[in-house]
Amino acid sequence: MVELRKRKAPAPLPVAEKKTKQAPKPKQAPKPKQDADATDNDTEKRPAQKVPEVDDTIDIETFGGEFETNEGEKTTLKKLLEESKSGVVFFTYPKASTPGCTKQACLFRDNHTHLTSTGLSIYGLSGDSPKANTTFKTRQNLPYPLMCDPKATLIAAIGFKKSPRGTTRGVFAVDKKGKVILRAAGGPDATVDAVQKIVANASSVEDTKEKGDETA
Repeated sequence: MVELRKRKAPAPLPVAEKKTKQAPKPKQAPKPKQDADATDNDTEKRPAQKVPEVDDTIDIETFGGEFETNEGEKTTLKKLLEESKSGVVFFTYPKASTPGCTKQACLFRDNHTHLTSTGLSIYGLSGDSPKANTTFKTRQNLPYPLMCDPKATLIAAIGFKKSPRGTTRGVFAVDKKGKVILRAAGGPDATVDAVQKIVANASSVEDTKEKGDETA
C-alpha cells in the first residue's frame, strides 16, 4: 500500500505593500509685493517735499501747512506774508526757555528794530506748545510772535526738522513773492548775523535806487 505524503502548501506570495499616495502640498499663494509708497496701514505716503534753497521760489499757497501763534491762533505762511511789508523771517530753535534758545531769542529782540527796518517781519519758530512759547515770550519780553509747529509741517518744509524728532537751530527768510532770500543753520549769533546781512543788502539797494531817482 502506497503511503501518500501530504504536500506542503505553497508559501503564500508576499503581498505587495500598497503605496499610499501623499496628498499634494497646497501651493502657497505668492506674497503680494509691498508697494514702496504704502505705509504699515496701507495708506499712501505723501511725496517728500523738496527743501528750497536760496533764490528758489516756493508755492506760498500750500508751503508749510498750518501752524499756530503762541496765542493759539491758526495761521499759514501765506497769511503772514500778506501781513508783512517785504517778507518774513523765521528763526528756528529746539526748545523754548533753554539757554541757547533764550540767547537767540534775546539777540533777535535786541536787534528787532534794525532787522525790521526794511519791512521784514520776524518770527520765532519751534515745535513747542502755545503755552510754553507764551511763557517764553512773556519772560523774555519778546517783541515778536512765536510760531508753534508741534507737527513740524513748516519746520520740515524749510529743512530744519531732525529725525525722528526735534528742530535744528537756523533761520529762513522769504520775500513777498515767495522767493527764498535766506536759509541757513547756525548758532544764536550766526542766525542774527545772517539776517543783518540781508537787511544791509536790501538797504544798500534801496539807497542806490533813491540816488538814481534824485539824479534822474
